[in-house]
Amino acid sequence: MSYYRGALGALVVYDISKAQTFENVTQWLHELREHADPEIVVMLVGNKCDLRFLRNVSVDDAKEFARRERLFFIETSALDSTNVDEAFEQIIYEIYKMVLSHPADSGKAGGPMQPAVPLNLSDPDRKQCACSIL
Repeated sequence: MSYYRGALGALVVYDISKAQTFENVTQWLHELREHADPEIVVMLVGNKCDLRFLRNVSVDDAKEFARRERLFFIETSALDSTNVDEAFEQIIYEIYKMVLSHPADSGKAGGPMQPAVPLNLSDPDRKQCACSIL
């Protein structure tokens, strides 16, 4: 599947209020691992954490699954923006670390490329923006 080609990271998102979406994560992960680069950074995202009273997937179950599958994990709410920026910042940071740790891969067809611009990820005075990197 061509939409996996060259992907350095993926967010696998499920709805914490619908157990079926969490059960589907196994299949989505299988498909991702079958078609994407083996070095791809994957984050499991439990969305709709604002619906605590409708929760059908426990945080502990999701954390255990993520640990077992070697995924990063976070819960978010697109409705009230809880942890949305943090999810993207964390996966981008992990991708950045992965790319830096594989300099021999840069330049190969389909391999990760070195960043063209050095990133300062520790700047506390950075400006907020309304764009997202997808």
